[in-house]
Amino acid sequence: QVQLVESGGGLVQAGGSLRLSCVASGSIFSINAMGWYRQAPGKQRELVAAITTDGSTNYADSVKGRFTISRDNAKNTVYLQMDSLKLEDTAVYYCSYFGGVPTVRDYWGQGTQVTVSS
Repeated sequence: QVQLVESGGGLVQAGGSLRLSCVASGSIFSINAMGWYRQAPGKQRELVAAITTDGSTNYADSVKGRFTISRDNAKNTVYLQMDSLKLEDTAVYYCSYFGGVPTVRDYWGQGTQVTVSS
C-alpha cells in the first residue's frame, strides 16, 4: 500500500502562483511515476503533469510553460509549481503514484482544491 498526502492548495488571483506538494509513504518501489491530475466541476479528471524517478516529465498542453513538476526521490515527494495561473486552472488537484512489480498499481491522494479568482 502507498499513502499520498497533498498540501499547498488554496485561493489565488489570476496570474498568481501556487506550489503543491505530495508526500508518498508505504511500500514505495524504487522505480515509479508520480504526478498530478485535476478535475474541474462537470469535467473528467485529466493529467496535468507526471515525472518518473529518472526525471522524465510529461505535461498537458494547457499547462506547458506555466507549470513545473519536480521530485525529491530521497523524500518520496513530488511538487507542482504553478505560475501564471488562469481561471480555467480551478479544479481539485490529485496526486498520483504508479509503481509495482510485476503489476503496476495506482494510488491517489485525497485531492486539494485550487481556486483561481479574477
